Amino acid sequence: MTPALNPTQQRTLDLLRRPPTPTVFDRAAIDHLIDEVNDALEMFTHRLETVGVDSLFVNKTFISSILGCEDHHLHRAKFVPNIGTTTGTVAHRAIELLIGWRGEPLPSVLVDEAIARLSEKPNDLGDFLAGLSDADRADLTNAATDRVVKFTESFPPLSQRFIPVAESSIRWPEAGGIILGGKSDLTLGRAENGESRKVIIDLKTGGSWPNHADDLRFYALVDTLRTGIPPRLIASFYLDAGRAVPETVTTETLRAAVRRTFDAIHRAVELAEGQSPQRLPQASCRWCPLIAECAEGSAWLAEQRGDDD
Repeated sequence: MTPALNPTQQRTLDLLRRPPTPTVFDRAAIDHLIDEVNDALEMFTHRLETVGVDSLFVNKTFISSILGCEDHHLHRAKFVPNIGTTTGTVAHRAIELLIGWRGEPLPSVLVDEAIARLSEKPNDLGDFLAGLSDADRADLTNAATDRVVKFTESFPPLSQRFIPVAESSIRWPEAGGIILGGKSDLTLGRAENGESRKVIIDLKTGGSWPNHADDLRFYALVDTLRTGIPPRLIASFYLDAGRAVPETVTTETLRAAVRRTFDAIHRAVELAEGQSPQRLPQASCRWCPLIAECAEGSAWLAEQRGDDD
């Protein structure tokens, strides 16, 4: 007997169900979009090669960063793992294990296994996890387990007929001067017989931000370039609230992603060609390494502190 779903799981299942009418995009429109992207990337690549830049990897973080404060983008401090920034990585790895696990493991078991596997990696994160004190490990385990529990409370059991894939890496093209890529938290379904069936989901904690939708549109674009068939739906799922913010993918969705991606690449090319970076005060001013010498950012932070008071 199939276990009954709680209301949040049922709501999520209803959201993910395919509509009765198949989603099929106009083939000529998608082919035209792909050709436009090909032509633009070729032009951008040539400009980069002219100034001695051999490669550029474009992902959601790159796009958001360069379309924010360009000076901060060029002088970002090296990422240093801590409990807060590592919790999401561990939780996502645990959810990835959950989807492929036989049986029904406890969330804490999945988190312990995720920490063990990530600790084996020869990188900064692996070194950080391997050197955790007992107290820090307990804090990390509790925080990551909370996210895994919220996931299991929010999603119906993901049977293999949903074709679930966690942490799905996508990139396009396979080689070249400019590569578009990323890794989506969860995908369901696949492109089949010309029909759009795939759903791309980003799992979020905390509140929503405008760039969350932009990130998903970028994923939809890259997946379209890779397969030739757009996903039918993208959604940010906010685990703390147990709610999804879905968006049906349309040709205009993809064109919006193209415009934003090319705005980012164009600005990167201009900076490589010698244009001065622009400063744009924003939330990243709080941890920007340039803040001591940035009048714009310092004034913005002072204004924010005044608003908080």
